[in-house]
Amino acid sequence: MNTTPNEGATPMVGVTTPQTMIGIPQPAMIRPSSGVVQGASSQGETKVLDKRRLQELVKEVDPLEQLDDDVEEVLLQVADDFIDSVVTAACQIAKHRKSNALEVKDVQLHLERNWNMWIPGFGSDELRPYKKAAPTEAHKQRMALIRKTLKKF
Repeated sequence: MNTTPNEGATPMVGVTTPQTMIGIPQPAMIRPSSGVVQGASSQGETKVLDKRRLQELVKEVDPLEQLDDDVEEVLLQVADDFIDSVVTAACQIAKHRKSNALEVKDVQLHLERNWNMWIPGFGSDELRPYKKAAPTEAHKQRMALIRKTLKKF
């Protein structure tokens, strides 16, 4: 795995991040032992989910609900960890395809295979059924015959 050192930063050999997996320079260095991003706030990193947005989501579910500060922090950390793991795995899939670009299909593949999640409308020509197909009459008759046979024993 290659790592791309930042200008003025000490290269960290053996550290692999989603950005370095596909050759994108990363804005912050990561400590190998803990995976904690250093210098993220000084680099102007934007978060996908912040406290204000989390509170908006909670209000959508239950307008009367209030989260404790500790609960908010834990939920924000869980969201960050989930996003990190999805992006890392998707980058590995892109690298496996020998691509230098992360595509929607990489993220979709990881979410579908590992999390059983499908986000419709992004990047696939394939039409996926949303409902389970109803069993045919012939199948129902076969299943009834099997149940009847099993009751005899």
